[in-house]
Amino acid sequence: VRTITMGVSLMGCGDENLDRMCTKIYDHVTHTAEHLVETAENLEREYGIPIVNKRVSVTPVAQIAACCKDEDLTPIAHALDRAAETLGIDYLGGSSALVQKGIGDADRRVIQSIPQALATTSRVCSSVNVASLRAGINMDAVAEMGRTVKRAAALTAAQGGMACAKLVVFANAVEDNP
Repeated sequence: VRTITMGVSLMGCGDENLDRMCTKIYDHVTHTAEHLVETAENLEREYGIPIVNKRVSVTPVAQIAACCKDEDLTPIAHALDRAAETLGIDYLGGSSALVQKGIGDADRRVIQSIPQALATTSRVCSSVNVASLRAGINMDAVAEMGRTVKRAAALTAAQGGMACAKLVVFANAVEDNP
């Protein structure tokens, strides 16, 4: 089995104070997913099939970051990375934004933080949905994501652009994630 993924809602973690929000996120993710690895290992033993990656997917950060005004949202990615390390999971996705209908202020701040967030974390992944069949293609978002990919690649050039391997630009992403 390639992966097992647990969805965790962060909707109760928003806070106008970034440090408090990061603490809430870390505490909520580590509490909610505390048995994920253990459960996956039990399934591996029971069925004799390895599960290669254990992952957590959280509410897109832009949805909860709207309540704070900090420009640099990289600390949220660091809180997520610490949670992933504590849990012993391989990847944690959710340093993300859904901008197919337009880019709000929190979306912009998340997108601007993605290169640094991915360059300075080991388990955090990001995604940005730039288009949907219903809304069409947000060309401003496509252009911004091109610049974001270039910045992420430059920050991790010595590692072969590894930050870009943890970044997905979507069309038609599932909107009720998690």
